[in-house]
Amino acid sequence: MAIGDWGPKRARAPVRIDLAGGWSDVPPFSTEAGGAVVNVAISRYSYATLIATDPGEFVLESADYNEYIAVRDIRELEYDGSLDLLKAAMRRMRAEFGGRLITRSEAPPGSGTGSSASMGVALVGLLDAVLERGMSRMEIAALANLLETEELKIRGGKQDQYAAACGGLSYMTFEDPEVTVEPLRPSRDFILELEKSLLLVYTGKSRLSGDIISTVMDAYLRNEAAMTEPLMNLRDAGHQMRDAIVDEDLVRVGEVLEWNWENQKRLYDSMTTPKIEALMTMARGEGVLGGKACGAGGGGCIVLLCEPDREHLVRRSVEDLGGQIIEFSFDYDGLTVWQSVRGRNGESS
Repeated sequence: MAIGDWGPKRARAPVRIDLAGGWSDVPPFSTEAGGAVVNVAISRYSYATLIATDPGEFVLESADYNEYIAVRDIRELEYDGSLDLLKAAMRRMRAEFGGRLITRSEAPPGSGTGSSASMGVALVGLLDAVLERGMSRMEIAALANLLETEELKIRGGKQDQYAAACGGLSYMTFEDPEVTVEPLRPSRDFILELEKSLLLVYTGKSRLSGDIISTVMDAYLRNEAAMTEPLMNLRDAGHQMRDAIVDEDLVRVGEVLEWNWENQKRLYDSMTTPKIEALMTMARGEGVLGGKACGAGGGGCIVLLCEPDREHLVRRSVEDLGGQIIEFSFDYDGLTVWQSVRGRNGESS
């Protein structure tokens, strides 16, 4: 199949802030006990662009890592640690046309905001549009998850892909293989207050090792109380966060963030770091209702819910300690695919 004589086609998908319930979306816990997560997509994106080339010619390129691969046959693509997610998308979707695939992410590396999942969603959404398969957002999210779990054998949860595909502030439940996404729609005033009060701070690339999920979930399978109880509490935190947002109770949102963080830290010793603890301590001194690490922790980002009209003081304190503020707004579009627009000179813009 040739992708036609048109300018570049592009896709973007947002990353997310997980507010409560993370880890409960990870199998086998989500399969046996069911998971519940509240997250919000934000205006930091993973981008994918596909440019037509000669049939059978494939070029895969990452602008973030300055990596480049050229092949004549997608069957030649091997998973070797170089652009594996791009390879997985091309192979899984049987994209047997010619094209140059370029990716870029706005999220810092190892940020804990689900950037690899959002990239997977952008890739699947882009290829789906080119191949005209008409997949739904839920189907795209499910396939993007399989790129990591089946193609690349990476253990992980599902919330990131569904946040990237659907966008918005959502309550998600996971009873494998079933996933439900319930958009949360409190008043506009509450949404604006929540958005204004949240602060996303990058602490540095996560040092989390690849086998942490296996360690946590294997302990759960052995029915170890030290692991089972916090996982159950994290699932309950997802339920409680939904209720707090529906009730438009900002103080309660902060309390659930704190409780979630307490149970996150029970999963493994290196969930937190000296830098995270220092940033949390300094921020709380300036006025914070609650906070937690994003994603699997061990570095990456922390999210802080500031007391009303104190976020400028919290911002200043964490920057003084070397924290990097990531600016954002809430994203309600989720996955977006579009055709590049040509300028006056006939070139794509």
